[in-house]
Amino acid sequence: MAQLQIKLAKSLIGSKKDQIATAHALGLHKIGDISVQPKNPQTLGKVKKIAHLLEVTEA
Repeated sequence: MAQLQIKLAKSLIGSKKDQIATAHALGLHKIGDISVQPKNPQTLGKVKKIAHLLEVTEA
């Protein structure tokens, strides 16, 4: 299965609580944190919700 490498590029300060919870669910807590997640509809939905804070690449 394909993997996505997700990096938190912008700060969570000032974000809504649900956006912060989504970042934490992806394993991202601080700027520069990187998480590798499977490419599935659940992960893509989370990425879409906070896409403005992330850098996403295929792993």
